[in-house]
Amino acid sequence: MVRLQKFLADAGVASRRACEQIILEGRVAVNGQPARVLGTKLEPAHDQVTVDGKPVRPQRKLYLVLHKPKGCVCSRKDEHDRPTVYDLLPKEWAGVYTVGRLDYGSEGLLFLTNDGEFALRLTHPRYGVRKRYVATVEGKVTDEMLRKFTSGIQVEGERLKAERGWLVTATKAQSVVELELAEGKNREVRRLFESQGLVVRRLLRTQIGKIKLGELKPGRWRALTPGEIKTLLS
Repeated sequence: MVRLQKFLADAGVASRRACEQIILEGRVAVNGQPARVLGTKLEPAHDQVTVDGKPVRPQRKLYLVLHKPKGCVCSRKDEHDRPTVYDLLPKEWAGVYTVGRLDYGSEGLLFLTNDGEFALRLTHPRYGVRKRYVATVEGKVTDEMLRKFTSGIQVEGERLKAERGWLVTATKAQSVVELELAEGKNREVRRLFESQGLVVRRLLRTQIGKIKLGELKPGRWRALTPGEIKTLLS
């Protein structure tokens, strides 16, 4: 027996949290009966599940790593008709969704999956999966700024914090900085620098957990190996 929200997430309907909302909205039925209660249990081999009247079946779990290029969004559809990361994938991977996001102007390591439990483990703050970024910043970044980042600062009522930070190069005109974050709040790296009056000109995510971007070229993808998946979940 498995919980309904886990079954839906494992089937690639959406992330676990999004599946819970779909259940609460009354869009899910089990054996023809509406299922609005979180935690409802079912037997995948025997019970029939539908979302919006369409059957949902278990599917092979997929785990992909993509080098997101600058100039595309992580949404499946964009109101401004900009390119999306899904345009970079073959049609047979249509059921995957991004694990977290990188904004339009950012680039680098991005996971996609149809496994809701995997996505939850990598994005929920309680698991503290660390992500590493290289930021090219206009202007000089000082050691004092990095100390503020690692101590934590308040920005618009929200606490932003880097776990580690170090200068790669720094001149009056431009600095290159590496930051390691545990939460990855919306635009967190850019907002940290903006709080010091600095603008990020390039932002590259190079690592999630122990998985590194490596030599993967922009716009290219590959499957995560079983060993890499195990490492991320351990």
